[in-house]
Amino acid sequence: MHQFDVVVVGAGAAGLFCAGLAGQRGLKVLLLDHSEKVAEKIRISGGGRCNFTNREVTPANFLSDNPHFCRSALSRYTPQDFTALLHKHGVPFHEKHRGQLFCDRSAEDVINVLLAECALGGVTRWQPCGVKSIATAIGTGTSRYRIESDRGWIETPQVVIATGGLSIPKIGATDFGYRLARQFGLRLVEPRPALVPLTFDGADWAPFAQLAGLALPVLIETGPPNATPKQRKKAVVFSEDLLFTHRGLSGPAVLQISSFWREGEPVRVNLAPGKDLGAALLQAKASSKKLVANELTHLLPSRLADAWVSNDPALQRCITDATDKALQALAQRLADWQLTPNGSEGYKKAEVTAGGIDTRDVSSQTMESKQPGLYFIGEVVDVTGWLGGYNFQWAWASAFACANALIPAQAATRA
Repeated sequence: MHQFDVVVVGAGAAGLFCAGLAGQRGLKVLLLDHSEKVAEKIRISGGGRCNFTNREVTPANFLSDNPHFCRSALSRYTPQDFTALLHKHGVPFHEKHRGQLFCDRSAEDVINVLLAECALGGVTRWQPCGVKSIATAIGTGTSRYRIESDRGWIETPQVVIATGGLSIPKIGATDFGYRLARQFGLRLVEPRPALVPLTFDGADWAPFAQLAGLALPVLIETGPPNATPKQRKKAVVFSEDLLFTHRGLSGPAVLQISSFWREGEPVRVNLAPGKDLGAALLQAKASSKKLVANELTHLLPSRLADAWVSNDPALQRCITDATDKALQALAQRLADWQLTPNGSEGYKKAEVTAGGIDTRDVSSQTMESKQPGLYFIGEVVDVTGWLGGYNFQWAWASAFACANALIPAQAATRA
């Protein structure tokens, strides 16, 4: 029977960071993972350069059934704290866009920092090593856990689950954390793919499939069908780039809104933000003899303009022959394009998993669940960040909160 003060299950961003911090506090730590490699999601993040945090992080950048839950951990471990750690290890980085911080060289730099922190804490790491079962074992005056692993039995008073969500199964994602939560009677917020491309019915999308590869800046939002002006005023609106694909829409704008989208709801896109399309088209009508599509190319990418006009016979003519009503209707549709996805690309393309362990069953101060000695951190919890480094910051912050709440086995036994 192997004995440890704490066992951390999952060697991703949150698990590595938590293990290293706990080890440096003097705890005897075991970190294990069923995969051979550590932190594959870090490795592939940001095109291989890892968008490891964002300079501007607030609770408003996160989704949860309890939006205030993340506040405590985020306030105690900030982006500045993590960048200070990178400076300590000599890792160069830069700001790319809207506070998003990336490694200058490679995501491997972040992984190496986390491994170095684990080494400083004397962390024992078993990989690959699967967990077959975790159960409570009543000891003298305390509850302990017995873990059956591929490398033998382990006993510990504290278990940290950092196994992530269901996104990108090809790099090892499983539902282990959710199954364990149910085993101990903890509640779940139904998991769903987030930060994921959206898809549309093949026939409905056919006129736009030819635009695959086209990108443009847009405003995008979602909400219930036939939303009232009051509902739309409260909607979250993202100003990002949209990308057309053969099956639907992607790009930062769509990844952002996908986390808020629910089945059956439309997305609403302003394809020409900051432009008064109606006024521009009526002005062109007064001075031009070009086709409507040609005039529209001054306001939109030409491929999009051609595709849009080709679907409306009333606009396949010189702009002087188009009615003011038709031009105004065209401007309105472009500024408020409403379309309803039939789904998403699913977990195989989702960057994260929304939902997870219900925060009503987890302490926002310590990340300990209602099951004593059982902690949940990172993506497995019902806290999901926006695109742009926020999810990694949640990994660091939740790991920090947890690591500082863990106690040596002797103290746990006395408790």
